[in-house]
Amino acid sequence: MVRVPGSTSNLGAGFDCVGAAVDRWLTASVVVQTEPGATTVVQRGGTLLGLDVPPDTDWIAVGVRVACEAAGHAVPRALRIRASSQIPVARGLGSSAAAVVAGATAATGILGFSLTDEQLLDACAAVEGHADNVAASIFGGATLVVPGRDRKVVPLTVAKGLTLVFAVPDFETTTKHARSVLPRELSHETATRAAGLSAALVHGLASGNADALRAGLEDVLHVPYRRALIPGFDLVCDAAVRAGAFGATLSGSGSTLVAVAPESCAHSVADAMCTAWQERGVQAEGFLNPTHVDGRSLVVHQDCEDVPATAGAAG
Repeated sequence: MVRVPGSTSNLGAGFDCVGAAVDRWLTASVVVQTEPGATTVVQRGGTLLGLDVPPDTDWIAVGVRVACEAAGHAVPRALRIRASSQIPVARGLGSSAAAVVAGATAATGILGFSLTDEQLLDACAAVEGHADNVAASIFGGATLVVPGRDRKVVPLTVAKGLTLVFAVPDFETTTKHARSVLPRELSHETATRAAGLSAALVHGLASGNADALRAGLEDVLHVPYRRALIPGFDLVCDAAVRAGAFGATLSGSGSTLVAVAPESCAHSVADAMCTAWQERGVQAEGFLNPTHVDGRSLVVHQDCEDVPATAGAAG
């Protein structure tokens, strides 16, 4: 059985580079079916209920396949997958990244081959598309993914006393739609400002410096184009700042919003964000995230009998 955390990405100016593991978990078990005529079956619970994805294209099944391909191992013809998740789906909290990492990690356990964490990252990110989310789910904590042919993952220090505050609304966004509103080209001036803001973000997270965090939680690469997709974006972010947060922004591509706040006022920030949404008729759940959440963990394989046996797809 494998247990994988969700993740938040971007955190303002860290677009496609900065991620952090979130204390919401997907748990899955995978069994190879060898019976003649067997086909892949996915049973799900928690936030995965209601998803309608063909079993062979389920992210957990995809994770098994890409891990096998990366290791040069034969891909099993049929699987039985049981999965349950606490991670809200299509809310910018890394549900698909967690699922593909769960499948890939489970494959190494049940099929007896090994991959390094870097190989897992490359395999999962190649199909899921978000290396910042995948890295956070694998390595845990906050991470910086430096893109390029020789991709690097650098652990980020988060200063003691900082808290990530999440407000999860009752509506979804899709990454595909959120990507479609981004411009294809940006000016050199914008790129220079983006580099400065991302440096401020990393410094602010490490030091707790208020000015650096306020700057780093701004963004010029994606938020200006996506904020219109989130009803109440400005009201909720403003409420977070009035309650004491350094700033607030999109978690991933939304719809969840995330604030960075001093621990002393984190509960007030969560309440203020949810209240601001409720005043617009949107129900939202707030929660606080520890500064470090461990990455995925593989347990002695067993069937997840506690997962409701509802046929369908996960992730």
